[in-house]
Amino acid sequence: MQNDKHTAPAVRRFDVYVVEDYTKEGEGKANWIRVGVAFENKDGKGFNVQLSALPVSGKLVIRIHEAKQDT
Repeated sequence: MQNDKHTAPAVRRFDVYVVEDYTKEGEGKANWIRVGVAFENKDGKGFNVQLSALPVSGKLVIRIHEAKQDT
């Protein structure tokens, strides 16, 4: 099987965050800390997750990667 960049499906990248909820001046807020990336498996049935930090609290949120726009 030949690996052709033009016909291979695009690998989707996701950013992994730890989200910690807190209250400031009576208002609910959330602190989002990026702790890694995830990539969809070729068969589309799972993900490979690479963490650069291990969270001890909060919840993990995986979001589709969006490149920052130049300003």
